[in-house]
Amino acid sequence: MRYRTLGRWGVQVSEIGLGSWLTYGGTVEEDAAIACMHRAYEQGVNFFDTANVYERGRSEEVVGKAIAGWPRDAIVLATKVYGPMSPPDQPWPNDRGLSRKHVHEQCEASLRRLGTDRIDLYQCHRYDTATPLEETCRAMDDLVSAGKIVYWGVSEWSADQISHAVSLCRAHGWAEPVSSQPQYSALWREPEQRVLPTCADRGLGNVVWSPLAMGILTGKYRSVEDVPPDSRAAGEGVAFMQRYFTQEVLDAVAEARAVAEEAGVELAQLALRWVLRRPEVSSAIVGATKPHHVDANVAAADLDLDAEVLDRFDAALAGVAAS
Repeated sequence: MRYRTLGRWGVQVSEIGLGSWLTYGGTVEEDAAIACMHRAYEQGVNFFDTANVYERGRSEEVVGKAIAGWPRDAIVLATKVYGPMSPPDQPWPNDRGLSRKHVHEQCEASLRRLGTDRIDLYQCHRYDTATPLEETCRAMDDLVSAGKIVYWGVSEWSADQISHAVSLCRAHGWAEPVSSQPQYSALWREPEQRVLPTCADRGLGNVVWSPLAMGILTGKYRSVEDVPPDSRAAGEGVAFMQRYFTQEVLDAVAEARAVAEEAGVELAQLALRWVLRRPEVSSAIVGATKPHHVDANVAAADLDLDAEVLDRFDAALAGVAAS
């Protein structure tokens, strides 16, 4: 496993991180989820990402059980705050967003579920237009000062929002955001326009989600008419795949798969290496439902591929990529 710093900050994260969205605490049985995390840890993965809203806290609980026997200092544990956690039929008025009240309450709840005394990377899951940015930044600084969190970051914030937060924190001497978590893959290149350059300029690292485009870049889907019965596209996850799940995209992926086969690597590994070619990317967060999925994805961190292979892969998908 190889490791990179989070932007200009000293903490190092594994080039491949393991996430738990749509899986742990939900579609994947607890024992299987824990087995995947243990395999990742054995393979050198130190960055584990979850969120309070994933399965309404259950994902954090599963992650907490998985890490219980590990040396706590050996990993970088990340979770998020923003979405509502109160009963859907009886929502609480302050149970969402990035107000000081919600942030502090949800931090304490996440700590309990994770079974830990600190969160290494606490991320604002979305931008909150209803809360002054200075309130959010100061709340994060308070949590850093209290030792509840070590670093804080953002997820799916725009370049301007990121830049504003950094400027505000520097002006007041508060702890700055150290990371951004955008969606980024060879089929979703939007962050290349402004988010990645802004993060490089302001010193943030990027821990990107869906680098395999919801599984499309694993090559498991050959036709929109022929969907594997145990795949994400056969279940509720298909709702998140609509922008990718077209025959035009799948045909382009078939071309990319031919490039991978010629290079002697799996398509998913090539797709991960393509994401990691960018120095602004600190870690590519993957999901896994079985330990052997972990093995295949982790192997991407040790690949050294010729630029020509990456260029051909890039060209195969550029015409269908969202940018």
